[in-house]
Amino acid sequence: MLYNNPLAAADDLAGFRLEGDGAVSFPMGRLRLESTRSPDDGQDANVVLWCPEDFPADVVVEWDFWPIREPGLCILFFHAAGRYGEDLFDLAPRTGPYEQYHHGDLDTYHVSYFRRRWPDERAFHTCNLRKSHGFQLVAQGPDPLPSVADAQGPYRMKLSVRRGLITFAVNDLVSFEWYDEHPLAGGKLGLRQMAPMIGEYANLRVTHA
Repeated sequence: MLYNNPLAAADDLAGFRLEGDGAVSFPMGRLRLESTRSPDDGQDANVVLWCPEDFPADVVVEWDFWPIREPGLCILFFHAAGRYGEDLFDLAPRTGPYEQYHHGDLDTYHVSYFRRRWPDERAFHTCNLRKSHGFQLVAQGPDPLPSVADAQGPYRMKLSVRRGLITFAVNDLVSFEWYDEHPLAGGKLGLRQMAPMIGEYANLRVTHA
């Protein structure tokens, strides 16, 4: 076990960094994340919450997820670090707009799941894996998560990275696998949401792959 955080109370977010205008709360004894801005503000309304720990390249990341309000979209950033090896928190400030993360001064992977922000995403549910710097869509698979009206949760999310092989699963159902011939070396994890999404999270666990 590299990291184990229940995300059950404010004290569990010591050292975490929130980018964008958002709010965190714990009404059900688990982390609730939401934007405090109108979705009409576009990318300026979106938020990212970073875990302060740095993790190695080969890891298994697990967390519990509940979708509370849609439309919206959820992303997990992982292996996030400066393009030249800098610590993510030492880079230029970021405020939520997506371009700062895929064409900024950092390298990262990001898996988007519960993609319900736009009509085409709601019509055909997929999980997408992108690699940045850049906006490279490298893998895609089905998203088995139900819409909020039918969601009960928790849904067990699992991301595995081992020697360049990236696997993403929901409740042990694999959505996609992708092998990176030039894998990133590791870094930080971040939870991103597109407004007006509200999501809840608990039991963030990171282990050696």
